Amino acid sequence: MDLDELDARLLLLLTDEPRLGVLECSRRLGVARGTVQARLDRLERRSVLTGFPPAIDLAAMGYGLTAFAVLEIAQGKRGEVASLLMAIDEVCEVHATTGQGDLLVRMVARDNDDLQRVIDRVVDVEWVRRTSTAIALSTPVPLRVRPLLERVLRQP
Repeated sequence: MDLDELDARLLLLLTDEPRLGVLECSRRLGVARGTVQARLDRLERRSVLTGFPPAIDLAAMGYGLTAFAVLEIAQGKRGEVASLLMAIDEVCEVHATTGQGDLLVRMVARDNDDLQRVIDRVVDVEWVRRTSTAIALSTPVPLRVRPLLERVLRQP
């Protein structure tokens, strides 16, 4: 789906202030409330806008360690392994990948001992054949969408 300038401005506004209501968005964007609601509905229908989750600082919750594991799994078992990984609370994301591994897993832990426990649970998942884990030292570029939305505003 191609975004137009109003879509981009609306998404930027909600990226910066996700708690804004439709009426306040319409006021700030200078368009009718119905226009904002229609845009939000369309963006949700087309799965561009997938929700309004709060930003959670996992370190503040006690999960100060983030690690990534590349998993090699048995052929044809991606769905089954992903379902089993979802049962591990500390597994935050799983991506199917190309290259040497089959799945990239982002997980969190309280400390190194806790990470070992989490890794042991991941390794014990049926059909996981091999893992390689790296601890994230910092996040110099967090998840972001702003540059992509701003590109829409720069287009002629």
